[in-house]
Amino acid sequence: MAALLADAEAHGAVLALNTRLVGGLLEQAPLTTGAESSPTPYKVLELHSQVLRGKGANFAAGSASEGIAESNVPVEVSRLRTRWVVNAAGLYAMQVASSMSGLPRSSIPRLHLAKGNYFSLSISSPFSRLIYPMPERGLAGLGTHLTLDLAGGARFGPDVEWLPGPGSSPEAPVEVDYQVDPNRAHSFYPAIRRYYPDLPDGALQPAYSGVRPKLSGPGQAPVDFLVQGPRNGHGLRGWVNLYGIESPGLTSSLALAEYVCDVLQSS
Repeated sequence: MAALLADAEAHGAVLALNTRLVGGLLEQAPLTTGAESSPTPYKVLELHSQVLRGKGANFAAGSASEGIAESNVPVEVSRLRTRWVVNAAGLYAMQVASSMSGLPRSSIPRLHLAKGNYFSLSISSPFSRLIYPMPERGLAGLGTHLTLDLAGGARFGPDVEWLPGPGSSPEAPVEVDYQVDPNRAHSFYPAIRRYYPDLPDGALQPAYSGVRPKLSGPGQAPVDFLVQGPRNGHGLRGWVNLYGIESPGLTSSLALAEYVCDVLQSS
């Protein structure tokens, strides 16, 4: 991440942390095709943001966070006018989109929060490679797989724990408790023993958790990433939403970036 940031900054990018996106205005501009296409005029995108003082992670268009601490107070309000915006705010992508005046609310999909808990192995790991079990039909994830850290320690997960989401209101706050319930280990043992039958009782301990911004809920068919541009969702030139970018999104982030550039330049 540090190397990618250095490359971006070498090309003129600026990373603005502790900045809360308040909202924005999207001016209408018709889509054109073929010979009518022109790089100008582009629609005007105006973003309003607040620079905050205090500790706590905050969100801006293009970054995920864990929320805004109450001690944070705005110390500066700024406006940015641009012709291109990519909304890649992870769990908060729907909330960011809903703050834009001019973006059709009907184009914002519903967010489903799937928490994934991990447990670590408290004894020496007998594995030297990652293990991914065969996916089972009907599962919302890839199953309980094994990952190794740089020290050789083993972690198992994630499971799927559905959390209450914001429902059909994309502007509703997203609240997540990242604590791992030790009692969830009971469902891990049988899943792990399918490929590690010698796993002793009591060998698992809570590690960490993450939350996936899914576009499908319990009992629904899995839905892939949604890169929503003007031609496949909202009809607004210069604006791209990235919805439902869960775990594999980091692995495929560079490919996603290339695809987003193609969407912007062709709209």
